[in-house]
Amino acid sequence: MNFGILSTANIGRAAVVPAIEATEHEVSAVASRERGRAEQFAEEFEIPRAYGSYEELLADDALDAVYNPLPNALHAEWTKRAADAGLHVLCEKPLAVDAQQARAVGDYCAERDVTLMEAFMYRYHPRTERAATIAREELGGIRSVKASFQFPMADPENVRLDPDLAGGSLMDVGCYAVSAARLFLGEPDRAYATSHDAGDYGVDTTLAGVLEYEGSGRAPAGATAEISCGFETADAQYYRVEAEDGWLEAREAFVPRGDDGAELEYEVDGRRAVEEFEPTDQYRLEVDHFAECVASEAADGPDRPRTSADEAVRNMAVVDALSESARRGEPVAVEEREEE
Repeated sequence: MNFGILSTANIGRAAVVPAIEATEHEVSAVASRERGRAEQFAEEFEIPRAYGSYEELLADDALDAVYNPLPNALHAEWTKRAADAGLHVLCEKPLAVDAQQARAVGDYCAERDVTLMEAFMYRYHPRTERAATIAREELGGIRSVKASFQFPMADPENVRLDPDLAGGSLMDVGCYAVSAARLFLGEPDRAYATSHDAGDYGVDTTLAGVLEYEGSGRAPAGATAEISCGFETADAQYYRVEAEDGWLEAREAFVPRGDDGAELEYEVDGRRAVEEFEPTDQYRLEVDHFAECVASEAADGPDRPRTSADEAVRNMAVVDALSESARRGEPVAVEEREEE
């Protein structure tokens, strides 16, 4: 499959382009609003074609799919434009600025018969899959989840701090913590959050929240999830699941670092274990899954992406509720926002 890359964003350079190159697929084109930057990027990765606009790339008939790592507020527009060109889309998280827009983007791509997948790469790591299996099949009566993703933001001009581009710590890294909570407990009923804007940027630079469960889904009544995210502390990324008969915990839970692989520690009925995982490129596994879904749909046997548009809608519904609660200073019901 031939990929085009929309922009020269750092995530593409550091992770996704190398991941595509590690598969049997190819990066055939890259675009930037500045042709010189696209040409430099193309030279660095030996990409055949460089374009000075996103429109030019989408008009490239040799492409099968695009990877969209544009700023959050531009995800929906350029994903739709790619779908108009008949291109499948692997879009960075979050898929859209809110649940309503995520639903609209998912429907748009479905109507044009293109595969759309949100790039939540941690969901493709074997440790995440194993943790979900243990929680589902071995732990009984999960009562709480704690999940956090924080890192220091040194550059005040970073796009993550731009309210016009849907910035903020909740949108950037808090969505991972929300995803982890939902992975283990399902869909919450209410959310309560507080946030802080340390630089008067117009976005949250820290947020802490609680998700409450009434027992209508797979989580028992009274279960809770504690969510935290921010740009003001040292690196911290983890999730911990507490159950009636045990617990599990992962450190460096979303972006494992170094060459030592990853660990999952857990205890069930007094039996404690630490499972170690070989160093894994979760971005490569994400790309392979995306390509398999595209191929399956082409063969009239759709294989739904694990991080589908519907999954993005559900995650964004929780993000929306946390954001609204932080603004209002009171609990908010979690619900998908319907179009008016």
